[in-house]
Amino acid sequence: MTPFSGGSNKVSGISVTATEKVHITEHHLHHHARWLALAAIPVGETHRADRFSPGHASAFQIDAGNDTWGAWVQILGSSDTPISSNALFYDPHLIHISDSERNVPYLIQFAHGDSPAIALADDEYTEFVYCSVGTGQVAERMAQQVQTDRHSVRTKLWARCFCPGQNTGTLDFYIGLHEYLD
Repeated sequence: MTPFSGGSNKVSGISVTATEKVHITEHHLHHHARWLALAAIPVGETHRADRFSPGHASAFQIDAGNDTWGAWVQILGSSDTPISSNALFYDPHLIHISDSERNVPYLIQFAHGDSPAIALADDEYTEFVYCSVGTGQVAERMAQQVQTDRHSVRTKLWARCFCPGQNTGTLDFYIGLHEYLD
């Protein structure tokens, strides 16, 4: 595998060839996953997440506004990746919603970088719909796939949600990451 070069698609601003895209896809589909929870002791914008473990399982929480988007919440800080010491890139690939305030569909956005507002303005974000199974019901919830570009480790990750027709709508969740060596 050669360094990223040529092609028309980009991964974190780096051009990618068709061969490299196949390698990335295979790695994404057949690679280790790491699950993260809210940091026990967050530190500014550098440390926001800890590895999910039996002794540490506090969920991240985002909250919708009054029939609008809620505030951006930082999920990953600049020191939260890499988890594997030699990883160069990561992507959030799964989200597991552990609780929801409302029994209606939510729209969730993820943005990468120092500022979610800049990512939004540059059209560098992803969004997806989550349909809750009912207020407070967590049985049989499945992790939902998230589709984003790969980003360089140490890139911050932000999330927010919108709960149409509602004034507030919290979602509690955990995030699963893939990391890449090349």
